[in-house]
Amino acid sequence: MLIDCETCHVRGVACGDCVVTVLLGNPGDSVDLDEAEHVAVGVLAKHGLVPPLRLVPEAVVTHRNIA
Repeated sequence: MLIDCETCHVRGVACGDCVVTVLLGNPGDSVDLDEAEHVAVGVLAKHGLVPPLRLVPEAVVTHRNIA
């Protein structure tokens, strides 16, 4: 799982309550979690030990319909 903070729509707004910031501080560009790490973070968040991942990817516009 690649977490790219540069493309997070709520960057700066939700960072203080995001598991990435809690566990790693401000990572800068991105964080790459393998499957086991992703599952472990999910278990910790589920039990209230860390906040959940707050990543909200920005929508990428690939084309626009012009009427």
